[in-house]
Amino acid sequence: MIQEPGRILHNTKVGSVYYRMGLACSGKYEEASPGQFVMIHAGEGVPLLPRPFSIHRLVMSGGRVTGIEILYKVVGIGTQKMSSTRKGDTIRVLGPLGSGFRVMDGVRRVFVIAGGIGVAPLFFLIERILAKGVDPRECHLFLGGKTSKDVLCHDDFDKMGVRIVLTTDDGSAGNQCLVTHPAEMAADKDPPDIIFACGPAGMLACVAQIAAKLNVLCQVSVETIMACGIGACMGCAVDGQDPDRYLHVCRDGPVFDSRLLKWGSIYS
Repeated sequence: MIQEPGRILHNTKVGSVYYRMGLACSGKYEEASPGQFVMIHAGEGVPLLPRPFSIHRLVMSGGRVTGIEILYKVVGIGTQKMSSTRKGDTIRVLGPLGSGFRVMDGVRRVFVIAGGIGVAPLFFLIERILAKGVDPRECHLFLGGKTSKDVLCHDDFDKMGVRIVLTTDDGSAGNQCLVTHPAEMAADKDPPDIIFACGPAGMLACVAQIAAKLNVLCQVSVETIMACGIGACMGCAVDGQDPDRYLHVCRDGPVFDSRLLKWGSIYS
């Protein structure tokens, strides 16, 4: 990992409260894995501490990695400040951090489940899945949001040729249901080799339950508040199945084998 000033390449509004930001960063990100994250500080003053953001995709130039993109939602003072930055501005970036998704050789049928802004690390992940030789028609993306305004990156995924099932809580786009509902029906009919998921804790708990029922491998990216991102503050602890130790999202995750987590405590 490295801390450096990241020069903003673009900061584009892609929805009512959503932005896609490109950052010129060092070649260190050539080693980044889908699911890893960066800590970003938008400038002096409030908020004092940086915030974590998943790596959405890598920025390429001349066949080399020259930066990263993040996809973020404006929810507080820090992200509001980020949304007001412009091309050419610089912000502090620390990364790549954490443990990412692991795409094993030999997988054929893959489910990817995204809830809201949980879609952020999954574009990078699906790029890696397809690079492993998985047929796009066997990569099933279940893309959900509260409303049509919260469904992101649909067109980008469509261009990749993956199969997309779209859901919204209010029925304003796709099927009106929780995103886990069609995923469970499809898994019951023809189980995947592996499930990847990122989204709210309740959604991840449901995905973990589906995977356990079918004895399917499952990796989940856990979203939580972080203060440092490197395991120093111990503020992102979650309960694991081992009663003798906590797991820390920044250091042990954010991507976990779903069987390692104690879902009752995380969901509550």
